[in-house]
Amino acid sequence: MADRILVPYDGSPQATDALEFAFETFPDATVIALYVIEVPDGRWAQIVGPELQIPVTERAQEYAADILEPATEIATEHGRSLETDVVTGEPDHRIVAQAEEESVDLIVIGSHGQKGVSRVLLGSVAEKVVRRSPIPVLVVR
Repeated sequence: MADRILVPYDGSPQATDALEFAFETFPDATVIALYVIEVPDGRWAQIVGPELQIPVTERAQEYAADILEPATEIATEHGRSLETDVVTGEPDHRIVAQAEEESVDLIVIGSHGQKGVSRVLLGSVAEKVVRRSPIPVLVVR
């Protein structure tokens, strides 16, 4: 049984399904919703490792808070509390790193997120998380 669960949350229907699945399937677990402010590949990706954070604008932080607000509402609907966290970087790297930092037992991730091309099959972020994570990953379709 998982005591601590990380749910990457980007506001997509698939992320919402993953969050609801976590609440329904693991009623006693602590659930953490994680939003990753994506940093484009390039210089920052070379300088900043998965464990480091680069500064982001207040506008980006507000956007992240707006994305996570429905997640908090979903928690309330399920009579649950929800921890939220916002990090920056490449989503797949940051999800795995955050799962390790938070000492979670399980990552529950939607099969794909908002990006059009990533909607094919499993989704690029979900696929990379499954391949990279030393922690069990449950993919919700």
